[in-house]
Amino acid sequence: MSNLEWSELDQVAVDTARVLAADAVEKVGNGHPGTAISLAPVAHLLFQKVLRHDPANPDWVGRDRFILSVGHSSLTLYNQLYLTGYGLELTDLKALRTWDSLTPGHPEYGHTKGVEITTGPLGQGLASAVGFAYAARFERGLFDPTAPA
Repeated sequence: MSNLEWSELDQVAVDTARVLAADAVEKVGNGHPGTAISLAPVAHLLFQKVLRHDPANPDWVGRDRFILSVGHSSLTLYNQLYLTGYGLELTDLKALRTWDSLTPGHPEYGHTKGVEITTGPLGQGLASAVGFAYAARFERGLFDPTAPA
């Protein structure tokens, strides 16, 4: 695990994510800013200091997967994808929840780079995460047959 010390730059990034959440929902006139605002520190900590991921190679087989079970809080994820360099632009955040945007109301796998799974129905995320973990353990065995199960 990487260094978990909190710097002034980390706080600026969290404050930026909160403002982006409020602005995006204000612009479109609907959405759920509360969760994105309150989870901004947790999401920042995960994406910047805990998760193993590479925005330049979002399909890297060794990456950690972030599953946003609360799909209607997609802005939590989109802000982090924007701030970590997954190719989202400020204009994409401004187009939140609009037709044909890269930032639909619920994350959609294969539509936005960095989204690992389509979510929406509450409760789906936990079961999906278990499935992802099971698949990762199986895949690990394919790459390293001597790895403990």
